[in-house]
Amino acid sequence: MAVLVVLYSCGSKKQASKPADVVTTEKGKDLVSTYELNNLNFITFDGRAKAKMEFGNDSKNVTLNVRMERDKAIWISVTALLGIEAVRILITPDSVKIMNRLNSEYISKPFSYIYNYTNPGISFRMLQDILVGNISTEMLRTDQLQVATSDADVQVIGVKDGLTFHYGVNKQNRPFIFNLMEIGKDTKMEATYSDYAVIDGHNFPQRFTLNIEGNGVKVASDMLYNKSEFNKTVELPFTIPSRYKAIN
Repeated sequence: MAVLVVLYSCGSKKQASKPADVVTTEKGKDLVSTYELNNLNFITFDGRAKAKMEFGNDSKNVTLNVRMERDKAIWISVTALLGIEAVRILITPDSVKIMNRLNSEYISKPFSYIYNYTNPGISFRMLQDILVGNISTEMLRTDQLQVATSDADVQVIGVKDGLTFHYGVNKQNRPFIFNLMEIGKDTKMEATYSDYAVIDGHNFPQRFTLNIEGNGVKVASDMLYNKSEFNKTVELPFTIPSRYKAIN
């Protein structure tokens, strides 16, 4: 439980919180239902964001185009200076494909490849939730859950499948922070959400940051969306030219 105390200490200090309550099965079901109702219920997403990307000590300012077909595919295009596309990524529930257009190389791996950069145990649906600012109700379905409330926010802390997690949730039942750690390991992930705006009827965070550390890897992204649309037709083009070299 020491990890839970540390996670809870990372929560909001704006108002004194009530002591954390251990959530019973019925309360847990109510919590899941509440957040499911307030999660973004979309079919497709199409967004463009200015972003600062950091990989180790390397830092670049890029434009990210992010498209999703819910529960089917996540498509990301990374454009660098002069509007030149550098990288294109396609993630599905069973695969990860990456094209490096600058070096004419590509990677084609099973979904588990992302565990080189994220906590093992993250499913495709969880990754999708993280990227759009949804609370993962998969994580909330655990009998090791605690909730602390204040006048300002709600802190949700739990343990599931060897992972500890923490959500800070605002009064609109939307997350402003998400922490995920693997028990006994140094791998950790933190996502923050802010600048919420109603887009096509969806309460969507225009500002999104993601920090991942562990296994000798440090990755960070600070994104500010200047375009976001829901439930419009999206294209996810991903054809690997024959001249591209496959790499591990």
